[in-house]
Amino acid sequence: MTVTQTVTATPGKEAAAAQTDSVLKMGSKKDAVDPENNIHITVQALAYQQPYKGPQPQPQPQPPQDFQGGDTWSTADVKVCNVKGADISVSQFPWSLTYSDGTSIDVTGSSGGDMPKPEFPMDKTLKPGRCARGLIAFPVPSDKRPQNLVYEPEESEPTEWAIPKA
Repeated sequence: MTVTQTVTATPGKEAAAAQTDSVLKMGSKKDAVDPENNIHITVQALAYQQPYKGPQPQPQPQPPQDFQGGDTWSTADVKVCNVKGADISVSQFPWSLTYSDGTSIDVTGSSGGDMPKPEFPMDKTLKPGRCARGLIAFPVPSDKRPQNLVYEPEESEPTEWAIPKA
């Protein structure tokens, strides 16, 4: 019988102190180690696109609905790898966008249909040596660009990547 434990890796105390105020460059990889729970993962933000254009001539997603906020879709291409240790669970929910005015945008939980592909999984178990990569869609205002992409699992320090200027 296999038991899957959902745990969140946090950087070691030394790594956390060194990176507390630093914002990573898009494409940078971050190691997160939690020796108490036998977890070692890497997290990487590879790219950000606003508005999402997608592969042509594929049909484009419908604009976000009013209740979702925003008037266009943006995407973050992200990758999480389970380097070694216990099984982990990955999802889109630890990811968000932050703006210079202090506002933020979370994922909607929308998936499937005409959402940008390939989608980052909503709930997937990764065994050691496995990775998950895909796009996370955010409903954003077209006249405003976020400052950072943030990865903040429960009970963990956030990791931020600077979003390049348009």
